[in-house]
Amino acid sequence: MNIKKILLSVLLAAPLLLTGCSSSSTLKMEKPKNVILVIGDGMGVPQVYTSVVAQRDRNSAFLLFPFSGFSRTYSRNKYRTDSAAGGTALTTGHKVDNKHVNWGPDSERYNTIFDDAVAQGKSTGFVVTSSVLDATPASTYGHVPYRKMFDTLSLQMAQCQHSVMIGGGGKYFETSNRKDGLDPLDTLSKRGYTVVNTLDEMRKFRGDRLVALLYEGDPLTAPSRGNMLEVATRKALDILNRNSKGFALMIEGSQIDWACHNNDTAYLRAEMADFERVLDAVLEFAERDGHTLVVVTADHETGGVTLPSGDIEKGENEVKFLWGSHTGCMVPVFSYGPGAHVFSGIQENVDIPNKIRIVMGL
Repeated sequence: MNIKKILLSVLLAAPLLLTGCSSSSTLKMEKPKNVILVIGDGMGVPQVYTSVVAQRDRNSAFLLFPFSGFSRTYSRNKYRTDSAAGGTALTTGHKVDNKHVNWGPDSERYNTIFDDAVAQGKSTGFVVTSSVLDATPASTYGHVPYRKMFDTLSLQMAQCQHSVMIGGGGKYFETSNRKDGLDPLDTLSKRGYTVVNTLDEMRKFRGDRLVALLYEGDPLTAPSRGNMLEVATRKALDILNRNSKGFALMIEGSQIDWACHNNDTAYLRAEMADFERVLDAVLEFAERDGHTLVVVTADHETGGVTLPSGDIEKGENEVKFLWGSHTGCMVPVFSYGPGAHVFSGIQENVDIPNKIRIVMGL
Protein backbone atom coordinates (compact mmCIF):
# COMPACT_ATOMS: atom_id res chain seq x y z
CA MET A 1 0.00 0.00 0.00
CA ASN A 2 1.09 3.58 -0.71
CA ILE A 3 0.78 5.21 2.73
CA LYS A 4 1.38 8.70 1.30
CA LYS A 5 -1.64 8.39 -0.96
CA ILE A 6 -3.82 7.24 1.93
CA LEU A 7 -2.67 10.13 4.12
CA LEU A 8 -3.34 12.49 1.22
CA SER A 9 -6.91 11.23 1.04
CA VAL A 10 -7.34 12.17 4.70
CA LEU A 11 -6.07 15.69 4.06
CA LEU A 12 -8.32 16.09 1.03
CA ALA A 13 -11.32 14.94 3.06
CA ALA A 14 -10.64 17.30 5.98
CA PRO A 15 -12.43 20.31 4.43
CA LEU A 16 -15.46 18.12 3.82
CA LEU A 17 -15.53 17.13 7.46
CA LEU A 18 -15.45 20.77 8.49
CA THR A 19 -17.96 22.12 6.00
CA GLY A 20 -20.30 19.15 5.92
CA CYS A 21 -20.74 18.28 9.58
CA SER A 22 -23.89 20.34 10.07
CA SER A 23 -25.94 18.58 7.40
CA SER A 24 -25.32 15.58 5.18
CA SER A 25 -27.11 17.42 2.36
CA THR A 26 -24.36 20.08 2.27
CA LEU A 27 -21.55 17.59 1.73
CA LYS A 28 -19.62 18.05 -1.49
CA MET A 29 -17.72 14.95 -2.43
CA GLU A 30 -16.77 12.77 -5.34
CA LYS A 31 -19.41 10.12 -5.93
CA PRO A 32 -17.80 6.66 -5.79
CA LYS A 33 -18.49 4.43 -8.76
CA ASN A 34 -17.94 1.20 -6.83
CA VAL A 35 -18.52 0.01 -3.29
CA ILE A 36 -16.94 -2.95 -1.50
CA LEU A 37 -18.64 -3.92 1.76
CA VAL A 38 -16.37 -6.21 3.78
CA ILE A 39 -17.94 -7.99 6.76
CA GLY A 40 -16.00 -9.78 9.45
CA ASP A 41 -18.72 -11.96 10.91
CA GLY A 42 -18.47 -11.81 14.71
CA MET A 43 -15.57 -9.34 14.54
CA GLY A 44 -15.44 -6.91 17.43
CA VAL A 45 -12.69 -4.51 18.47
CA PRO A 46 -10.74 -7.20 20.40
CA GLN A 47 -10.69 -9.49 17.38
CA VAL A 48 -9.34 -6.62 15.29
CA TYR A 49 -6.70 -5.71 17.84
CA THR A 50 -5.61 -9.34 18.13
CA SER A 51 -4.77 -9.12 14.43
CA VAL A 52 -3.16 -5.69 14.64
CA VAL A 53 -0.76 -6.93 17.35
CA ALA A 54 0.00 -10.12 15.42
CA GLN A 55 0.97 -8.14 12.28
CA ARG A 56 4.03 -6.64 13.99
CA ASP A 57 6.38 -7.21 11.05
CA ARG A 58 4.28 -5.18 8.63
CA ASN A 59 1.45 -2.69 8.76
CA SER A 60 -1.87 -4.27 9.62
CA ALA A 61 -4.40 -3.45 6.91
CA PHE A 62 -6.69 -2.11 9.62
CA LEU A 63 -4.17 0.67 10.30
CA LEU A 64 -4.39 1.88 6.70
CA PHE A 65 -8.00 3.04 6.88
CA PRO A 66 -8.17 6.83 7.30
CA PHE A 67 -11.61 6.81 8.94
CA SER A 68 -13.16 4.64 11.63
CA GLY A 69 -16.24 4.52 13.81
CA PHE A 70 -18.64 2.15 15.53
CA SER A 71 -21.90 0.40 14.69
CA ARG A 72 -24.71 -0.50 17.12
CA THR A 73 -25.89 -3.98 16.20
CA TYR A 74 -29.12 -4.79 18.08
CA SER A 75 -31.93 -6.28 15.99
CA ARG A 76 -35.61 -5.33 15.87
CA ASN A 77 -36.56 -7.79 18.62
CA LYS A 78 -33.33 -8.64 20.46
CA TYR A 79 -30.45 -6.86 22.18
CA ARG A 80 -28.15 -9.47 20.63
CA THR A 81 -28.61 -9.77 16.90
CA ASP A 82 -28.00 -12.90 14.87
CA SER A 83 -26.34 -12.87 11.45
CA ALA A 84 -29.64 -12.88 9.56
CA ALA A 85 -30.90 -9.68 11.17
CA GLY A 86 -27.39 -8.25 11.24
CA GLY A 87 -26.82 -8.94 7.56
CA THR A 88 -30.23 -7.54 6.68
CA ALA A 89 -29.47 -4.31 8.54
CA LEU A 90 -26.18 -3.92 6.64
CA THR A 91 -27.65 -4.60 3.20
CA THR A 92 -31.12 -3.03 3.40
CA GLY A 93 -31.12 -0.35 6.10
CA HIS A 94 -33.92 -2.06 8.04
CA LYS A 95 -33.83 -3.72 11.44
CA VAL A 96 -35.67 -7.04 11.41
CA ASP A 97 -36.29 -9.85 13.89
CA ASN A 98 -33.56 -12.40 14.47
CA LYS A 99 -33.55 -15.27 11.96
CA HIS A 100 -35.33 -13.12 9.33
CA VAL A 101 -33.51 -12.38 6.06
CA ASN A 102 -34.73 -9.16 4.41
CA TRP A 103 -38.16 -9.93 5.82
CA GLY A 104 -40.16 -7.39 7.83
CA PRO A 105 -42.70 -7.91 10.65
CA ASP A 106 -45.61 -7.76 8.19
CA SER A 107 -43.87 -9.93 5.56
CA GLU A 108 -42.32 -6.91 3.84
CA ARG A 109 -39.51 -7.76 1.43
CA TYR A 110 -36.83 -5.11 1.66
CA ASN A 111 -34.66 -3.95 -1.22
CA THR A 112 -30.91 -4.11 -0.74
CA ILE A 113 -28.13 -1.77 -1.83
CA PHE A 114 -27.32 -4.47 -4.39
CA ASP A 115 -30.82 -4.20 -5.87
CA ASP A 116 -30.32 -0.44 -6.03
CA ALA A 117 -26.93 -0.86 -7.71
CA VAL A 118 -28.40 -3.20 -10.35
CA ALA A 119 -31.16 -0.64 -11.02
CA GLN A 120 -28.39 1.81 -11.97
CA GLY A 121 -26.77 -0.69 -14.32
CA LYS A 122 -23.99 -1.73 -11.95
CA SER A 123 -22.79 -5.29 -11.49
CA THR A 124 -23.02 -7.01 -8.10
CA GLY A 125 -21.78 -10.09 -6.27
CA PHE A 126 -20.48 -11.68 -3.10
CA VAL A 127 -17.58 -13.83 -1.88
CA VAL A 128 -17.76 -15.72 1.44
CA THR A 129 -16.04 -18.43 3.48
CA SER A 130 -19.38 -20.01 4.38
CA SER A 131 -22.13 -21.64 2.38
CA VAL A 132 -23.55 -19.26 -0.21
CA LEU A 133 -26.90 -19.85 1.55
CA ASP A 134 -25.68 -18.77 4.97
CA ALA A 135 -27.35 -15.75 6.56
CA THR A 136 -24.92 -13.02 5.50
CA PRO A 137 -24.61 -13.88 1.79
CA ALA A 138 -28.36 -14.60 1.73
CA SER A 139 -28.99 -11.05 2.92
CA THR A 140 -27.63 -9.80 -0.42
CA TYR A 141 -30.29 -11.61 -2.49
CA GLY A 142 -32.84 -13.52 -0.36
CA HIS A 143 -36.16 -12.86 1.34
CA VAL A 144 -37.24 -15.47 3.88
CA PRO A 145 -38.80 -15.47 7.37
CA TYR A 146 -36.36 -18.13 8.55
CA ARG A 147 -32.68 -18.18 7.67
CA LYS A 148 -32.43 -21.98 7.26
CA MET A 149 -34.97 -22.22 4.42
CA PHE A 150 -32.16 -23.43 2.18
CA ASP A 151 -34.32 -24.85 -0.62
CA THR A 152 -36.07 -21.50 -0.97
CA LEU A 153 -32.86 -19.49 -0.69
CA SER A 154 -31.10 -21.57 -3.35
CA LEU A 155 -33.96 -20.88 -5.76
CA GLN A 156 -33.87 -17.18 -4.92
CA MET A 157 -30.12 -17.13 -5.46
CA ALA A 158 -30.53 -18.88 -8.81
CA GLN A 159 -32.95 -16.15 -9.88
CA CYS A 160 -31.10 -13.12 -8.46
CA GLN A 161 -29.18 -10.47 -10.40
CA HIS A 162 -25.68 -10.98 -8.98
CA SER A 163 -22.96 -11.51 -11.57
CA VAL A 164 -20.58 -13.30 -9.18
CA MET A 165 -21.40 -15.65 -6.28
CA ILE A 166 -18.59 -17.56 -4.57
CA GLY A 167 -18.57 -19.78 -1.48
CA GLY A 168 -19.51 -23.26 -0.32
CA GLY A 169 -22.78 -25.17 0.06
CA GLY A 170 -22.86 -27.04 -3.24
CA LYS A 171 -24.84 -29.95 -1.74
CA TYR A 172 -27.91 -27.76 -1.28
CA PHE A 173 -28.18 -27.31 -5.04
CA GLU A 174 -28.24 -31.04 -5.85
CA THR A 175 -31.73 -32.41 -6.52
CA SER A 176 -30.99 -35.55 -4.49
CA ASN A 177 -30.59 -33.41 -1.36
CA ARG A 178 -33.71 -31.31 -1.84
CA LYS A 179 -37.23 -31.80 -0.56
CA ASP A 180 -38.74 -29.95 -3.52
CA GLY A 181 -36.89 -31.90 -6.23
CA LEU A 182 -36.15 -28.69 -8.14
CA ASP A 183 -32.86 -27.91 -9.86
CA PRO A 184 -31.47 -24.41 -9.20
CA LEU A 185 -28.28 -25.33 -11.08
CA ASP A 186 -30.35 -25.81 -14.22
CA THR A 187 -31.92 -22.39 -13.66
CA LEU A 188 -28.47 -20.82 -13.33
CA SER A 189 -27.25 -22.54 -16.48
CA LYS A 190 -30.26 -21.35 -18.48
CA ARG A 191 -29.63 -17.81 -17.25
CA GLY A 192 -26.10 -17.86 -18.63
CA TYR A 193 -24.06 -18.62 -15.52
CA THR A 194 -21.05 -20.89 -15.50
CA VAL A 195 -20.99 -23.05 -12.36
CA VAL A 196 -17.56 -24.25 -11.22
CA ASN A 197 -16.52 -26.38 -8.26
CA THR A 198 -12.77 -25.85 -7.87
CA LEU A 199 -10.38 -22.96 -7.39
CA ASP A 200 -8.53 -23.95 -10.54
CA GLU A 201 -11.74 -23.79 -12.61
CA MET A 202 -12.53 -20.44 -11.04
CA ARG A 203 -9.09 -19.05 -11.88
CA LYS A 204 -9.46 -20.11 -15.52
CA PHE A 205 -12.95 -18.63 -15.91
CA ARG A 206 -13.04 -15.74 -18.40
CA GLY A 207 -16.77 -14.97 -18.64
CA ASP A 208 -18.91 -12.44 -16.79
CA ARG A 209 -21.46 -14.61 -14.89
CA LEU A 210 -19.88 -16.94 -12.37
CA VAL A 211 -21.16 -19.18 -9.58
CA ALA A 212 -18.34 -20.96 -7.74
CA LEU A 213 -19.56 -23.60 -5.28
CA LEU A 214 -16.10 -24.57 -4.09
CA TYR A 215 -17.17 -26.96 -1.32
CA GLU A 216 -20.05 -29.40 -0.90
CA GLY A 217 -20.64 -28.09 2.59
CA ASP A 218 -18.91 -25.25 4.39
CA PRO A 219 -15.44 -24.19 3.24
CA LEU A 220 -12.46 -25.51 5.15
CA THR A 221 -11.04 -23.48 8.00
CA ALA A 222 -8.00 -21.25 7.60
CA PRO A 223 -5.27 -22.10 6.81
CA SER A 224 -6.54 -25.44 5.42
CA ARG A 225 -8.43 -23.72 2.62
CA GLY A 226 -5.28 -21.82 1.59
CA ASN A 227 -5.79 -18.42 -0.03
CA MET A 228 -9.29 -19.22 -1.32
CA LEU A 229 -10.84 -15.96 -0.04
CA GLU A 230 -8.14 -13.75 -1.49
CA VAL A 231 -8.15 -15.54 -4.85
CA ALA A 232 -11.94 -15.42 -5.02
CA THR A 233 -11.95 -11.73 -4.09
CA ARG A 234 -9.48 -10.88 -6.83
CA LYS A 235 -11.49 -12.91 -9.36
CA ALA A 236 -14.73 -11.16 -8.33
CA LEU A 237 -13.09 -7.75 -8.65
CA ASP A 238 -11.73 -8.65 -12.08
CA ILE A 239 -15.18 -9.68 -13.35
CA LEU A 240 -17.20 -6.89 -11.77
CA ASN A 241 -14.78 -4.15 -12.75
CA ARG A 242 -15.47 -4.80 -16.44
CA ASN A 243 -18.74 -2.91 -16.04
CA SER A 244 -18.07 0.74 -16.90
CA LYS A 245 -21.02 1.78 -14.71
CA GLY A 246 -19.45 0.27 -11.61
CA PHE A 247 -20.21 -2.46 -9.11
CA ALA A 248 -21.19 -3.40 -5.55
CA LEU A 249 -19.41 -6.34 -3.91
CA MET A 250 -19.87 -7.95 -0.48
CA ILE A 251 -17.01 -9.98 0.98
CA GLU A 252 -17.38 -11.90 4.24
CA GLY A 253 -14.81 -13.44 6.54
CA SER A 254 -17.50 -15.82 7.75
CA GLN A 255 -15.48 -18.05 10.02
CA ILE A 256 -14.21 -15.37 12.40
CA ASP A 257 -17.62 -15.91 13.98
CA TRP A 258 -17.25 -19.69 14.06
CA ALA A 259 -13.84 -19.47 15.71
CA CYS A 260 -15.29 -17.29 18.46
CA HIS A 261 -18.31 -19.55 18.92
CA ASN A 262 -15.79 -22.34 19.49
CA ASN A 263 -13.67 -20.18 21.82
CA ASP A 264 -10.71 -21.29 19.70
CA THR A 265 -7.85 -18.79 19.80
CA ALA A 266 -5.71 -20.46 17.11
CA TYR A 267 -8.71 -20.65 14.78
CA LEU A 268 -9.48 -16.97 15.39
CA ARG A 269 -5.91 -15.89 14.68
CA ALA A 270 -5.82 -17.86 11.44
CA GLU A 271 -9.13 -16.39 10.24
CA MET A 272 -8.04 -12.86 11.11
CA ALA A 273 -4.75 -13.35 9.24
CA ASP A 274 -6.77 -14.50 6.21
CA PHE A 275 -9.04 -11.45 6.59
CA GLU A 276 -5.97 -9.17 6.62
CA ARG A 277 -4.82 -10.56 3.27
CA VAL A 278 -8.21 -9.86 1.77
CA LEU A 279 -8.20 -6.30 3.10
CA ASP A 280 -4.78 -5.83 1.49
CA ALA A 281 -6.20 -6.97 -1.84
CA VAL A 282 -9.26 -4.72 -1.53
CA LEU A 283 -7.26 -1.63 -0.53
CA GLU A 284 -4.78 -2.30 -3.33
CA PHE A 285 -7.65 -2.33 -5.82
CA ALA A 286 -9.32 0.77 -4.32
CA GLU A 287 -6.09 2.77 -4.30
CA ARG A 288 -5.35 1.87 -7.92
CA ASP A 289 -8.92 2.53 -9.05
CA GLY A 290 -9.50 5.81 -7.23
CA HIS A 291 -13.31 5.61 -7.49
CA THR A 292 -14.06 2.84 -5.00
CA LEU A 293 -15.54 3.19 -1.53
CA VAL A 294 -14.50 0.46 0.93
CA VAL A 295 -16.47 -0.08 4.14
CA VAL A 296 -15.36 -2.75 6.62
CA THR A 297 -17.50 -3.72 9.60
CA ALA A 298 -19.15 -6.65 11.41
CA ASP A 299 -22.70 -7.86 11.88
CA HIS A 300 -22.06 -8.42 15.61
CA GLU A 301 -19.36 -9.45 18.07
CA THR A 302 -19.04 -13.11 19.08
CA GLY A 303 -17.50 -14.65 22.16
CA GLY A 304 -17.18 -11.64 24.44
CA VAL A 305 -13.48 -11.55 23.59
CA THR A 306 -11.05 -9.66 25.81
CA LEU A 307 -7.26 -9.32 25.73
CA PRO A 308 -5.94 -9.15 29.31
CA SER A 309 -2.24 -9.29 28.48
CA GLY A 310 0.26 -9.45 25.65
CA ASP A 311 3.59 -8.40 24.19
CA ILE A 312 3.58 -5.82 21.37
CA GLU A 313 7.17 -6.47 20.31
CA LYS A 314 6.60 -10.22 20.06
CA GLY A 315 3.21 -9.80 18.40
CA GLU A 316 1.50 -11.83 21.08
CA ASN A 317 -1.63 -11.36 23.14
CA GLU A 318 -3.66 -13.46 25.51
CA VAL A 319 -7.21 -14.08 24.28
CA LYS A 320 -10.03 -14.79 26.70
CA PHE A 321 -13.63 -15.63 25.80
CA LEU A 322 -16.66 -14.80 27.94
CA TRP A 323 -18.88 -17.45 26.34
CA GLY A 324 -19.76 -19.13 23.04
CA SER A 325 -22.46 -16.83 21.71
CA HIS A 326 -22.97 -13.31 20.35
CA THR A 327 -22.79 -10.16 22.45
CA GLY A 328 -24.52 -6.80 22.12
CA CYS A 329 -21.27 -4.81 21.91
CA MET A 330 -20.75 -2.12 19.31
CA VAL A 331 -18.48 -3.22 16.47
CA PRO A 332 -15.88 -1.23 14.53
CA VAL A 333 -16.38 0.43 11.15
CA PHE A 334 -13.44 1.26 8.88
CA SER A 335 -13.72 3.18 5.60
CA TYR A 336 -11.56 4.30 2.69
CA GLY A 337 -12.17 6.11 -0.59
CA PRO A 338 -14.64 8.72 -1.83
CA GLY A 339 -17.25 9.45 0.84
CA ALA A 340 -15.40 7.45 3.50
CA HIS A 341 -15.59 10.20 6.12
CA VAL A 342 -19.37 9.88 6.56
CA PHE A 343 -18.91 6.49 8.24
CA SER A 344 -17.04 7.97 11.22
CA GLY A 345 -18.57 8.17 14.69
CA ILE A 346 -21.18 6.01 16.40
CA GLN A 347 -23.99 4.92 14.10
CA GLU A 348 -26.74 2.34 13.82
CA ASN A 349 -25.97 -0.66 11.64
CA VAL A 350 -28.87 0.41 9.40
CA ASP A 351 -27.13 3.74 8.80
CA ILE A 352 -24.32 2.04 6.88
CA PRO A 353 -26.27 0.98 3.77
CA ASN A 354 -28.23 4.22 3.82
CA LYS A 355 -24.99 6.21 3.84
CA ILE A 356 -23.75 4.05 0.97
CA ARG A 357 -26.92 4.94 -0.92
CA ILE A 358 -26.40 8.63 -0.27
CA VAL A 359 -22.75 8.89 -1.24
CA MET A 360 -23.22 6.70 -4.34
CA GLY A 361 -26.49 8.31 -5.40
CA LEU A 362 -28.31 4.96 -5.38
